[in-house]
Amino acid sequence: MSKEEKNAVYIGRKGTMNYCLVIVTIFNKGENVCTIRARGRSISKAVDVAEISSRRFLPEIIEIDTVNIGSEELEGEYGMKTVSTIDIVLKRKTAK
Repeated sequence: MSKEEKNAVYIGRKGTMNYCLVIVTIFNKGENVCTIRARGRSISKAVDVAEISSRRFLPEIIEIDTVNIGSEELEGEYGMKTVSTIDIVLKRKTAK
């Protein structure tokens, strides 16, 4: 498992605050980058997690670096299905 994969948070069915606490833990361990990944209906929750983490929990420590959107084709019940994806990269702020 690469370091990038280790610091990836995959958004799913759990509560928003659970994912926020995972991100806080990652940055408290000294990591500099964390990626939030989501597909489909979980995209709005991923945005909420990124905003809550960067504005409420760690406003002086982290910021949103990049946001990548795209789509994936998955095999569904009735053939191929296109699902939207999002990757939100949070990074530690540099000292100014």
